[in-house]
Amino acid sequence: MDSGTLLLAATPLGDARDASARLVEALGSAEVVAAEDTRRVRNLASALGVAPEGKVVSYYEAVESARAPMLLDALRDGKSVLLVTDAGMPSVSDPGYRLVSACVAEGLPVTCLPGPSAVTTALAVSGLPSDRFCFEGFPPRKPGDRRKFFGRLAAEERTSVFFEAPHRLADALADAVSVLGESRRAAVCRELTKTYEEIKRGTLGELAEWAADGVRGEITVVLAGAEQAAPTDPAELVGRVEERAADGIRLKDAVAEVAELAGVRKKELYDAVLAARK
Repeated sequence: MDSGTLLLAATPLGDARDASARLVEALGSAEVVAAEDTRRVRNLASALGVAPEGKVVSYYEAVESARAPMLLDALRDGKSVLLVTDAGMPSVSDPGYRLVSACVAEGLPVTCLPGPSAVTTALAVSGLPSDRFCFEGFPPRKPGDRRKFFGRLAAEERTSVFFEAPHRLADALADAVSVLGESRRAAVCRELTKTYEEIKRGTLGELAEWAADGVRGEITVVLAGAEQAAPTDPAELVGRVEERAADGIRLKDAVAEVAELAGVRKKELYDAVLAARK
């Protein structure tokens, strides 16, 4: 018996009219529909005028590992499995990666029904360079880890795209300002393709001020890449290290933090600090 095919299908970000004809066909014909939210996929199918004939099962982050064996069995039995998430492309910061990896390991067919993606949609409307870009998922929730996240983007010359929860956006942008400075350009894309779509463009400082009072909706942030700059002289960073040391941070940790953000060698910076103290 020939195995079935796993169909990864992009779903509309908000406007059901963005659904592809292939998605409509697959919703009506797939023998198993694995959905991040079964209610949302049924609502989408209703809006598209199609009734799923196959079995609809939930497939969200918490049950990915538990559901995968059942879906793999269905594929081995020759059934077609349609995988959809709430919006956009499965496996892009959404469930899907584990199932695709398992299929690849077994040699089971996997194909994609392309369509909407918040990453490329936000990039297109941001007004920022799009010839080279990287996707960074969600920033960490803890402030310290989040600042390190932005620190790694300090020297990134490509445009960066990342998602953020609305209730954490203000803190994330404030941390971005503290690490990257106020002048780095960015765009916050809210509720893409929906009735209340809003694109805010400006500097990180302007966007942080705008977001301080709270923002609602699905959020995608596009961050301009770093401009090429001459290598930083470690001696110019001694003051930053001493400021952190004065706040009670161990010298070794202060050096490591500043060196990472500035893209210089820790040893060179440490030697510069010791030389300045003599």
